[in-house]
This record gives sequence, structure tokens and C-alpha cells, in this order.
Amino acid sequence: HRLVRVSPFDSNAKRHTSFVSCDVLPEIKDEIKINVKPEDLKIDVFRSSGAGGQHVNTTDSAVRITHLPTGLVVGCQNERSQIKNREKALQMLKTKLFQLALKEQKEETVKQFQSDQKEIGWGSQIRSYVFHPYKMVKDHRTNQENFQLEQVMDGNLDDFINGYLTKIPINKISF
Repeated sequence: HRLVRVSPFDSNAKRHTSFVSCDVLPEIKDEIKINVKPEDLKIDVFRSSGAGGQHVNTTDSAVRITHLPTGLVVGCQNERSQIKNREKALQMLKTKLFQLALKEQKEETVKQFQSDQKEIGWGSQIRSYVFHPYKMVKDHRTNQENFQLEQVMDGNLDDFINGYLTKIPINKISF
């Protein structure tokens, strides 16, 4: 966007032009479902280390789970029971897989919008907001002009949105 105004910080009351770019990003869905297939897991059991006396030394209660597709490894030996350690390790693995999926989703969103980024400067503006010497907003994609500057600045963008959607073919619209 391009803004043309008389700067309140200029004692000579000269006209100034500024540029701004804004990205609109979709919200990342936190509803990622983590389904772990048993055939994707390698489960190792071994003797725990640390305090616990004879029980620790004689039973394979510690659990290490490897998720084969991603290579993630988690282990748990906090509990005396192998079953409880397996449940905790599986929960830790699901948490790590969720974090990995969330990270990949964020990276994909950022990558998608970075590829659409344009230079911020002359000739790349979508809209010009002119406050001086006259008041007007012009959409450079559709050449639509609106002389109700205050209404547009208050958020009344419907005319510009509708003009863009009707003028540009649906396969050329960039969001």
C-alpha cells in the first residue's frame, strides 16, 4: 500500500509518501490428529538404572520407543511397571509427533506466503491512500477509485473487495 500525506513531523509541511506491506496468514489448526501405527514403532525394553534395589536389577521395566518413519526416539524409566513406562513413552512420542506436525504446518504456511511476497516500493502497491492535496483511495489492480477516504480508513473495503473479485479471473486471484 502507498500512503501520501503531509507529515505532521515536517515543519515545511511537505507531502510525504510511505509504503507498507501486510501479510494475512491463516490460523494454524491445533486439531492435528496423531495416529501411531504399531508397525511404525520399534519398542525396546531394558533394565532401569538408578535407585530401586532388587526390582530395578531384575526386571525389564524401562521402555524405549523409536518411531521408524521419523526416527524420533523416546524413553521412560520413571515407573516400576513396564506397562506404565510404555504408556508414558507412547504419550511422549505422540506429543513430539504433534509438535513436529505443527512445526511442518507452520513452515508450509510461511513458505507459501514468502513465495507470494513482492517488493515494497513504487509500482508494487495494491492501493494508494492520498490525503493531500485531495482525498482518494485507488486500487491499482482494478483502477477503482473511492473519494470517501475516511470511510475506507474506518474499514469499509467492500467496494474494493467486490471490484477485485469481479474483475480478476478466479484462477488469478492471489490470497
